[in-house]
Amino acid sequence: MRGKLITLEGIDGSGKSTILKRLHRHFQDNPDVIFTREPTSGWIGEAVYRAIKSETDPLAELFLFIADHAHHLSTTIKPALEDHKIVISDRYSDSRYAYQGATLKGTVDHPMEWVMGLHKGWTVVPDLTILLDVNPATAITRVGNRDHQTKFEKIAFLEQVRSNYLKLVEKEPDRFLVVDAGLPLEEVEDIVLSAIAKQL
Repeated sequence: MRGKLITLEGIDGSGKSTILKRLHRHFQDNPDVIFTREPTSGWIGEAVYRAIKSETDPLAELFLFIADHAHHLSTTIKPALEDHKIVISDRYSDSRYAYQGATLKGTVDHPMEWVMGLHKGWTVVPDLTILLDVNPATAITRVGNRDHQTKFEKIAFLEQVRSNYLKLVEKEPDRFLVVDAGLPLEEVEDIVLSAIAKQL
């Protein structure tokens, strides 16, 4: 019996970072709950951050993401699960399916399915994925206050990413919990905490 992997997903501006801060506070005294993220803070993750802040070729960018994911699995995710921990990851493979499924449009056929195929057989599928769903127009309003916007924070692009996320939900409805991120923050937090509590 391994631990549980819970992932938080959503387009930029969905409020994911805010909810994660609250989860950190809620579980800070629980040694069985581990927080992590993708891209990671390691050197491969830093290469990913450099790529998304520049005009990197979308295929090269994807493979940097995948390399970071592979390292994350071997050094953090799998050891924690084997140690029966609850792992909560800020973004995970579904971010790649949704985001790179959009950036690779016109580069490969059926890009989201193609990216999913590259992960098949070696990644760890989450036990629960919480998708904070928000209208891209609302999301853009939120990220407009950031000092450093990325190339991903454009409304047309986020509309495509949101569409990809919802296609993933259709494919695996039992794994996903879709939360209306337009609700008051306290309500969103309560829904997320309740879902995580069921996994503990």
